[in-house]
Order: sequence, then structure tokens, then C-alpha cells
Amino acid sequence: MLENLKSEKKVIGVKQSTKALNHNKVKVLYVAQNADSHLTEHLKQKANEKNIEVVDVDSMKKLGKFCGIDVGAAVAAILK
Repeated sequence: MLENLKSEKKVIGVKQSTKALNHNKVKVLYVAQNADSHLTEHLKQKANEKNIEVVDVDSMKKLGKFCGIDVGAAVAAILK
């Protein structure tokens, strides 16, 4: 499932993912389990309300790596 982040159109980060969710552009939401829950919880709730698949990732470092960036990422979203 994480392999999709390498090839599909995506946004990375809380702000960009929130914006995409608000505009109904998200297909799958990826959330790092070790990210601060106060940053990610509202995104998970919104995704669940809109019946968008939420995928938990082990760590921010792993999520960042699959997104092709050199730093950790709390959240990433594959776009429709």
C-alpha cells in the first residue's frame, strides 16, 4: 500500500492534507503512528466521516521516505 505513494499524485503534511480533504480530493490518507495525535486526530475523523481509507504507518521517518522526502512526515494523502 505504501508503494502507491511513490508513483501517484500526493500531498504531504498536515496543512496540505487538510486542504485536500476539505476539497474532497483525497483517495487515501496515510498517518504516521508516532506523529502528535493533536495534529492528526482531526484528519482521521474527517477522513472517516467521508469514508476515505486511512492507513496507519509505523513512523514519520518511514512515511517521509515513501513520499520521497528526506525528513519525516506526519500525514500524506493520495489524491483522486
